[in-house]
Amino acid sequence: MPRHNKIEKSKDLKGSSKKILLSLKPWITPIVISIILSFISAYISLISPNKLSSLTDYITDGLKPNVSEEVITSIMTDPNISDSDKYSLMSLQIDENILSKLDELPTPIYNKIKPVMDMDAIKTTSLVLLIYFTVSALASYIEQLILAKVTNNYGKTLRNNIISKTDKLPLRYFDNHENGDLLSRITNDVDTLSQNLNQGFSSLITLSVLFIGSIIMMFYNNFYMAITGILASLIGFMFMGVILSKSQKYFVERQERLGNLNGYIEEMYSAHNVITTYNAKEMVNKEFDKINNRLYRSSKYSQFLSGIMQPMMGFIGNLGYVSICIVGAILCIKGKITFGVIVAFMVYVRMFTSSLSQLAQIATAVQSTVAAGERVFEFLDEEEMPKEEVTSHLDISKVKGSVEFNHVKFGYNPGKTIIKDFTAKIKPGYKVAIVGPTGAGKTTLVNLLMKFYNIDSGSILIDGVDTKDLSRENIHELFTMVLQDTWLFDGTIKENIIFNRTGITDDEVWEKCKLVGIDHFIKTLPNGIDALVNENDTISSGQKQLITIARGMIKETPFLILDEATSNVDTRTEELVQKAMDKLTKGKTSFIIAHRLSTIKNADLILVMKNGNIVEQGNHDELLKKNGFYAELYNSQFEN
Repeated sequence: MPRHNKIEKSKDLKGSSKKILLSLKPWITPIVISIILSFISAYISLISPNKLSSLTDYITDGLKPNVSEEVITSIMTDPNISDSDKYSLMSLQIDENILSKLDELPTPIYNKIKPVMDMDAIKTTSLVLLIYFTVSALASYIEQLILAKVTNNYGKTLRNNIISKTDKLPLRYFDNHENGDLLSRITNDVDTLSQNLNQGFSSLITLSVLFIGSIIMMFYNNFYMAITGILASLIGFMFMGVILSKSQKYFVERQERLGNLNGYIEEMYSAHNVITTYNAKEMVNKEFDKINNRLYRSSKYSQFLSGIMQPMMGFIGNLGYVSICIVGAILCIKGKITFGVIVAFMVYVRMFTSSLSQLAQIATAVQSTVAAGERVFEFLDEEEMPKEEVTSHLDISKVKGSVEFNHVKFGYNPGKTIIKDFTAKIKPGYKVAIVGPTGAGKTTLVNLLMKFYNIDSGSILIDGVDTKDLSRENIHELFTMVLQDTWLFDGTIKENIIFNRTGITDDEVWEKCKLVGIDHFIKTLPNGIDALVNENDTISSGQKQLITIARGMIKETPFLILDEATSNVDTRTEELVQKAMDKLTKGKTSFIIAHRLSTIKNADLILVMKNGNIVEQGNHDELLKKNGFYAELYNSQFEN
């Protein structure tokens, strides 16, 4: 079933936010610089409209004739102007329409009252605006450059920390968590965290300054127009909020219906043969139509409501502009404000509505950012394996291969012991088979030997040295381990076989491939051992298992562990692998976990486990003669 696209919410918003901020401490200097630059850019955006208002006033003033009382008085008292010229001025109605009557005036009077554009003021103001906009653009550019570098380094550091953390966590953690969950934390959560921080840091500062600053500047310029612009915008937002609250259920329903439809399609197509065999096509199609119609209805409403959001934002902005124009015109007629103030208010209203809507979007992004950060730091805060007290080291070239278990007790959870009292002595070069029903503790025993888990009590000795005194890395280099679960990475067959080994020749690789019987298959591939393989290749699970067995053979170690290594191969191939294993195990101490008891007949020692304890031990013939639990298991596999 596909995952639904829903907004993840944080369990502890305050605590998780604090962790995110503290984790950014190494980059505090560039972050502070970016915040300062963001503030500068926002501040310039706030003061620019007032300069634009002044520029507008200079231009409009330069278009109007100078008919002030002082100018009229100076004309009427000027002896150089004739009485007839003065009479022609008095005969005109000095009002807003005088501009259209200027041509009727005598030249001396026209020269006195003609419109004069203050070009010096216009040039100065224009230059200041150009400087403002240039500085704002540069500040924004440098700020984004800094934040991009910080957030990418931050994401890189988090990924490195997560990978480093995986080496320090006990195997118990991975047993209790899905691999997909860990992968999601490394990829999706880290990406969400770094990308949202990149977009959110500057936006949050800039928008907050613009939102608060636009309100202050509106009230600074004119109280009545400020109230008008804010109320008009808030009324629009309230109306949009009502629509969003009513429409949310359709968006949720759409995601649920989409998930149901995808799940149904996946389920039906995977069972297509069964549906065809049982002639269930009509029933399946009817059910599909029913689910599809539900999705159609919910999608119709959700997409309609989603589509009107942009027009709604346009409506809110236009409502604010119209309100400002009406109130501004009234105040301008009364002489309370100039035309430039109206122009400035248009810009401030746009800042107010735009910043408010974007802050609402950021609030939603903050939820997903903190939720992603919470998952990342939840993993990074997991309890690590206890620090090892290494006092010994085994040289791989000198290890003989003896292993001794002394009264080993272990449980995955406190109070629930899996291995209760395990004791066994294994001589160098022995081929040891571990058998028993599911849950008997076979794989657990190997995990304890490899020190994937720490035992609760008792001891495990390798060549007489307690594994508690050895490092995990030292123990792991002594063992070759072939698991039931196959793993091939994208690369050539040769690269998969010589994984993490150097100095291996092609002849050595071919030799191991022949031992496990995979050489004929490889020869059919283009480029042979240099053929590329990946998860999408049509390689059977048995062939993959043989490649991993060859990988195990290439590593020369004193110990060998085979955990159901032949479970994915057929009977004929199993015989070939058995012969190869016999060669491989010569001179090595081998531990073989097997459900097919026929594969371990030639084992030097068979440990029969039940409920975490060894109930029988001996070779194959000895155990059959005892006619005990092993004989019961062996005979049950050959019953008709």
